Amino acid sequence: MPGDSDKSPVKLSLPLEYQQDLFHELKSEDELVLLARGLGLLRVVINLLHSYDAAGKNLIVIVGADDRENGWIGEALAEYAAVSKSPMARGLSQVNTDAMSVGTREKMYSQGGIFSITSRILVVDLLSKLLNPETVTGLVVLHSERIVATSIEAFIIRIYRQMNKAGFLKAFTDNPEPFTTGFAPLASMMRNLFLRKPSLWPRFHVTVAKSLEGRKKAEVIELEVPMTDGMKDIQNAVLECVEVSIGELRKADTGLEMDDWTLDSALHRSFDVIIRRQLDPIWHRVSYRTRQIVNDLTVLRSILHALLTYDAVSFNQYLDTILAYHQPPPGSTRQNQSPWLFLDAANTIFETAKRRVYSGKPAEREAPASSDALSDSLRPVLEEQPKWSLLAEVLEEIERDNYLNPVLRDDSNGTILVMCSDQGTCRQLREYLQNMHIHPVDESQPTDEEPKPSAMFMMRRKLRKYLDWKKDFARVSASLFAENQKVLDGFTDQRGNMNGYRGKGPPNKRRRVRGGAAAAGAGRPVNSSLQMAEDKESQVASLMADIQVTEIDAPQKDEVVVDSLDDMEDCFELYEMNDLIVIHPYDGDMDEHVLEEVRPRYVIMYEPDAAFIRRVEVYRSSHGDRNVRVYFMYYGGSVEEQRYLSAVRKEKDAFTRLIKEKGNMAVTLTLDGAAPTDPQEQFLRTVNTRIAGGGRLAATAEPPRVVVDVREFRSSLPSLLHGRSMIVIPCMLTVGDYVLTPTICIERKSVRDLISSFKNGRLFNQAETMLQHYKHPMLLIEFDQNKSFTLDPFADHSFEKSIKSADDSRDLQSKIVLLTLAFPRLKIIWSSSPYQTAEIFAELKNKQEEPDPIKAVQVGLGMGEDPYEQQSFNTTPQDMLRAVPGVTGKNLMRLVLEVGDLTEVSNLGERELDEYVGKEAGRQIYRFFNRSVFDE
Repeated sequence: MPGDSDKSPVKLSLPLEYQQDLFHELKSEDELVLLARGLGLLRVVINLLHSYDAAGKNLIVIVGADDRENGWIGEALAEYAAVSKSPMARGLSQVNTDAMSVGTREKMYSQGGIFSITSRILVVDLLSKLLNPETVTGLVVLHSERIVATSIEAFIIRIYRQMNKAGFLKAFTDNPEPFTTGFAPLASMMRNLFLRKPSLWPRFHVTVAKSLEGRKKAEVIELEVPMTDGMKDIQNAVLECVEVSIGELRKADTGLEMDDWTLDSALHRSFDVIIRRQLDPIWHRVSYRTRQIVNDLTVLRSILHALLTYDAVSFNQYLDTILAYHQPPPGSTRQNQSPWLFLDAANTIFETAKRRVYSGKPAEREAPASSDALSDSLRPVLEEQPKWSLLAEVLEEIERDNYLNPVLRDDSNGTILVMCSDQGTCRQLREYLQNMHIHPVDESQPTDEEPKPSAMFMMRRKLRKYLDWKKDFARVSASLFAENQKVLDGFTDQRGNMNGYRGKGPPNKRRRVRGGAAAAGAGRPVNSSLQMAEDKESQVASLMADIQVTEIDAPQKDEVVVDSLDDMEDCFELYEMNDLIVIHPYDGDMDEHVLEEVRPRYVIMYEPDAAFIRRVEVYRSSHGDRNVRVYFMYYGGSVEEQRYLSAVRKEKDAFTRLIKEKGNMAVTLTLDGAAPTDPQEQFLRTVNTRIAGGGRLAATAEPPRVVVDVREFRSSLPSLLHGRSMIVIPCMLTVGDYVLTPTICIERKSVRDLISSFKNGRLFNQAETMLQHYKHPMLLIEFDQNKSFTLDPFADHSFEKSIKSADDSRDLQSKIVLLTLAFPRLKIIWSSSPYQTAEIFAELKNKQEEPDPIKAVQVGLGMGEDPYEQQSFNTTPQDMLRAVPGVTGKNLMRLVLEVGDLTEVSNLGERELDEYVGKEAGRQIYRFFNRSVFDE
């Protein structure tokens, strides 16, 4: 390869032995690398890219990198090039938007370098030969666990391997779990990647263990934090609800494998996704109750997460929103509340969460024997998270240790790095650390004793905001429910006038009632629905009086959400790194970047994360002159601890299974991306036997061609067509998505796309233009391969049939019938999966003429019109605008051309809107965006 002749030595940043061994492996042969999380996968990739970049005369393409990874790779390559003083290095070039013109991309490709290209753009450039695969030195594939046979990345690799047998191909992943599901998953993945050798590097690999467990180990202090009694009660109650829900799922005879449907599996984030994926093929046969329980598992898992991360006030507020969401709409006759809400454990969850915030007597009927003094009084409890006080103690210990035992100066800063799960926890900890020494209430303590850190000020402020929010939330809910009730009443009156039965069913559909009483056909009364005990106004008033702003609270400023940055010189300064506390969320490979930038001496892991522990090990082992002490905090006996241990165990089991499969795996034959074909069969398929009317017997050895719209490359169908030895020609089509022959044009719709196209009316325009320009226009309705081949799952199950709209045109099947009546020549193709669609296309093309790509592009265009001009506007905001009252098809384009985005439209004044869309339409749009639910 042209990059192998290195004229000057390349300086690499791979200090550990296992990193160097892996690098030399990658330089010598193509392979799939599976590295355990936290062992610095991206660092190895960057050094590999730098070795090719410094040599020059290379064209390397990166597939599957996200924006953050692109930023880090580009920055690191520039830094390595400066250190190595490599004159040939070009750095990273990103091609991630259609706005970059074809000529610009072609010029960039011809100059060479390292490119990170969006998959959809790359596959179009490869097929159109804008980027000739034969000129590519090599392909680097990141996140290879996401690649399946129908993915666009697998399509790219197949095209590359068909055209380029000499270039290298290297794939990387640090997520081994997806490689352990199904039959021979590793062999299947190797086939998709056109690779023959897997390289496995778990944490227990001999070289990895030797590199990380030497003399330079980090000092780790494990801190087990006991949960409060209230937190334990809520956790046990939620787990009971989860167990009951899983038991109900098992009772619903679905005929599926249910060995993994256990309480331990339910703690992981992917559990509800896995269950939904298993149920998708039979979703139309699953009962409403089962569907509801599947959704409930997601809610219950989020409650478990919120219990350990939210403060007591925010957690109670979150439960209020869950309860409001599950309340049935007025007039509903369906028992549509989730089953877990009726368990005793659910009552424990809501009552205990409220007692953690304030205590007292929630309602008169609950304690009739209570005294009058307690009946109208509530007192704030404001239970603090146990980790907060421990965090304050750890910080105090670090400060004391630095003062009493000053260490020798090393290369690390005195910075304290606090790592937690998400941005919300970061904001919570920042607010606590800022206000933990503010004590708004005069405590009866000796004056000579220093008060302990407390979250009292922060929690009182949160409780004030919560009580204000609750009043507004109640008003908004009442307003929306009242509006819903008006709609329902109007609908009932309309149906009563239409059918003449005064709200009753027809005589043959009325239910017989024992004793001759009237059938209970009216809506369920409000009292029978699940309702929590509400606090009386006098109780809330007494609580508000207890937490009023005091003289100590008043001078404290509120939390800054948006900073105008007006007085930067007065308010901003550079901090000394020795006195800094940095709070940062876990962010995958980016955490390694944080450690290198901050160089902390102390790391506090507020929540456990196995990958970050390894990153600290790698960081400490890589820098012998930097001392690190790690405080590892977790709630003992909690879901948090169980989830951490289970994640470590699952990764270890995954690597063990992969090692066994690798030992028994046969050699993967990749065929270099070419599908096996019989030359005689290929010849017979292309013979034209239509000799009637003076035609001649003709034959061609050329493979069949399909003209595909470039926007269709988000789907898997072009990849499957290419896999059937068809030539896929990407073009910007104005009419249709696929042109199979000069007379056959096909518009492809997934079911969800079909629904949205009916709503905005786009499908009727598309059908009309196809009828104008093609003899055989067709509408392809394509279903997902892993879902049921029926329209029933897409029906609206959220309302009772009795309150569905009387307008049958809203039903999807009715709309399809209306479409066929409006366009009798339009043929409809139903396909159960993209695989079946590829077979249908092959049958339609059998013994037919091939399409002309130039004519297909010109169809539907005016004189001198450029097909790429349509690409400059996003269709999603246009669809949202179409739903706004006052926006029509005529004035939509005026708004799109004159106004930048939806935010700008919503902020326009009434006069400005009048100029664009007219007076009446402008008034409707302005009222829609400026309406307030509080005023109703």
